[in-house]
Amino acid sequence: MGAVKVGGDRPADDVYALVAYINGELGDFLYALRQEIVPTCRLRSHVSLLPPRKLTGKPEGAAEQIAAVAGGRLVFEVRLGEICVFPVTNVIYLDLTAGREALLAMHAELNGGVLAYAEPFAYHPHITLGQELTPEQFETGLALCRKRWAEYAGPRSFAVETVTFVKNTGGCGWRDLNDTAMLAEPVGKPALQ
Repeated sequence: MGAVKVGGDRPADDVYALVAYINGELGDFLYALRQEIVPTCRLRSHVSLLPPRKLTGKPEGAAEQIAAVAGGRLVFEVRLGEICVFPVTNVIYLDLTAGREALLAMHAELNGGVLAYAEPFAYHPHITLGQELTPEQFETGLALCRKRWAEYAGPRSFAVETVTFVKNTGGCGWRDLNDTAMLAEPVGKPALQ
């Protein structure tokens, strides 16, 4: 997630996003890889459900909207695929081979009300590894990502169990505001005997 710019090059101080953090061995690997490419970026590994945006109402209303939607959704798995590049922005990312439809559905349901935002690009669920790179950083970073991902022997999937509402604190900084746990099993499912 990068800083959203408002009015030129000034980062917005009232920008919010919704993410699902990637924990464990996979999260640690992705964090370390991003650090190799962009040492100044200290973002936890995550997939964005709602990319950075200004709100059309109060943060409390956004948190309630998130809880109402995400709190009623079942936990789902996201599986990672290949290293890719967004052509316009040269963002290096990991594509998804599973979980994409669930992320798209949640995004569509959440991108309204207080959280409504006209995004500059169509929502494309992914894991960012490097962005806002110079041409030299981009070439080196892309080669490094491909090499490290090919060598990585750990898990390549994670469960989206909790989503976190975050606020930009300037530049590459984000502060967690609220966690919403998702359902581990369908409501009304009979208990196993």
